[in-house]
Amino acid sequence: MSAATNLPSKTSSTPERSLNQRMDALQRANDVRSRRAALKRDLKAGRRAIDQLLEAPPEWLETAKVMDILMAVPKYGRVRAGKVLQQCRISASKTVGGLTPRQRGELVQALRQPRG
Repeated sequence: MSAATNLPSKTSSTPERSLNQRMDALQRANDVRSRRAALKRDLKAGRRAIDQLLEAPPEWLETAKVMDILMAVPKYGRVRAGKVLQQCRISASKTVGGLTPRQRGELVQALRQPRG
């Protein structure tokens, strides 16, 4: 008998979700995406301040990548955002909610400094 025939038919250990659970999760995900899109528009237009947002992020922003949020700020592209993250010793894949207090403080301070 080969090893492939000994495998169970279902390898997932998580229980199946009901239709209502899936629809609720989808609705929450759509809400988060809509809020993030609106936030990025507000950042680009200068209606929201990135430093204040990072100091006390709303719950729906905690799973967003810091790099993506930085790139929504005017005059911050991939290179400048990457340099700021490197200066603050933050990985480009780090999420807003995953920032340590040190990283959050350094990032906020770096963003408040005038760009030269």
